[in-house]
Amino acid sequence: MKLDALAAQLGCQLVGDGDVEISGVAGMEQASPCEITFLANPKYAHKAKESKAAAIISLAPVREGPAATVISKNPYLDFARALALFYQPPRPKTGIHATAVIADSARIGPGASIGAYCVIGENVVVGRNAVLHPHVVIYEGAVIGDDFLAHSHVTVREFCRIGNRVVLGNSVVVGGDGFGFAKDAQGNHVKIVQSGPAVLEDDVEIQQLSSVDRATVGETRVGKGTRIDSLVQIGHACTVGERNIICAQTGLAGSSVLGNDVLLAGQVGVSGHLTIHDKAIVYAQSGIGGDIAPGAVVSGSPAFDARDWLRAITAFPKLPELLRRMRQLEKRTPSDEKDPQSHGH
Repeated sequence: MKLDALAAQLGCQLVGDGDVEISGVAGMEQASPCEITFLANPKYAHKAKESKAAAIISLAPVREGPAATVISKNPYLDFARALALFYQPPRPKTGIHATAVIADSARIGPGASIGAYCVIGENVVVGRNAVLHPHVVIYEGAVIGDDFLAHSHVTVREFCRIGNRVVLGNSVVVGGDGFGFAKDAQGNHVKIVQSGPAVLEDDVEIQQLSSVDRATVGETRVGKGTRIDSLVQIGHACTVGERNIICAQTGLAGSSVLGNDVLLAGQVGVSGHLTIHDKAIVYAQSGIGGDIAPGAVVSGSPAFDARDWLRAITAFPKLPELLRRMRQLEKRTPSDEKDPQSHGH
């Protein structure tokens, strides 16, 4: 694709030679003379000087860098859009593999691709253009919308509901049992039936080895446009709002509530029965033990304001020296020193 055609598809202004042939997209350091790269953060502009890329997607023309610049208001987004033009994951052929097992009562929409050894239970509904890679299992009564993509070994449990354009990575489990037990008189753990389905709204993506547990009663819900990374657990009866970003190794205990546009960085732990309000940001490895206000930025365990947390961790390595000095001062001051005002009495 010629560079001017690429810029036109992205809706961006081109500065430089538009006749250059672009064969792909790459990082700034790896790009070849027939590839385009991007600069999203100006502090890395110095690296552009050494790039061999034919062109760069940037907020402004890059001096001493690639010969051409595609001017973009959002270079990272347009980099992603350009990448999608050059690479499309292979889509299996339409049809049902001979080894798939599909209940007679299941309804599969037109344009579906059902891979080898998939199992689809009674009364399941799957919308148009679904792609189920090998070994996907859909339990009885699940209802799934259009353009569903399930990679191998995905499991969707009974009566769960999934919207349109949902993507599930390898070995994701939607609607597995929540972790609920009650003790009897003998101290044994008696399993509590998990009767409530998990619900994924439109445009949700969940990546590899993550799970969204079903609820004891009611439902577990993940809102429209939310993105969930690998190795994340959404506990039973949680409510996750729209457009959330939940990064790897994060865990939400039961009945946690997340508002819209919340960001949880990696390895965040969230106690149950609390609310993280809209547009809150939680730094990596934080422990959330109480409600988080709208728009707050927190860190630490227990988490508190990230600016105070940064000051605290800066002071933390100095505590041993401060303690040593305090003990020295205590030694210099006799414990039985008399009050100066008491002299002469």
